[in-house]
Amino acid sequence: MERDGSALLHPAVSERLSASGMSFAVLPCDPALADTAAFCDRYGYAHAEAGNAIVVVGKGEPLKYVCCVILATCKLDVNKKVSALMGVKRCSFASAMETRELTGMEIGGVTPVGLPDDMPVYVDARIFAGERVVVGGGNRSSKLVLKPAELLKLANVTAVEGLGLLR
Repeated sequence: MERDGSALLHPAVSERLSASGMSFAVLPCDPALADTAAFCDRYGYAHAEAGNAIVVVGKGEPLKYVCCVILATCKLDVNKKVSALMGVKRCSFASAMETRELTGMEIGGVTPVGLPDDMPVYVDARIFAGERVVVGGGNRSSKLVLKPAELLKLANVTAVEGLGLLR
C-alpha cells in the first residue's frame, strides 16, 4: 500500500506512521460521513473491515484510559473484558471531550495510531483474521487502510480474544 495522502492525516498519526514503518493507504473522507456506518455505506467497505477505535476510562483514582479497537460488526465488552484488562471494577466510554483532550482526535476519526505512548491499545483478535482494516486517520476527513498485522508494529498494541462481542 502507498503513503500518498498522508498530509490529510492528523500530524501525530503521520509522525507515528513514519516512525513505525507501517504500510498503509490514506483515504480522503467527507467529515459528515466519518462515522462508521455512513462511511461504509458511502465508500463501499464492509462493516467487517471497519475498525472502531474507542477510548475507555476506568473509574477510580487515578483515572485510567485505554483505547480499544473492535470491528463494526461487534460491540465492546466494556463491563467484563475491558474492566478486567484495566484492573478496575467499573469503566465506561470516555466522553467526546475527554477523548479530544487525551488524543487530540475527534470522535469518528480516532485511531490507534498516534495515541499517547502511555495509552494501552487493545485490539480485538477478530481484526487480525481479515485481509485489511479501515481505521480513522486521527480526524474526520481521512481514514487509514492497512493490513491488520501492521497494527502490531505499534509498541502499545495487544491483541485480545473476545474484546468485541458479535452483535
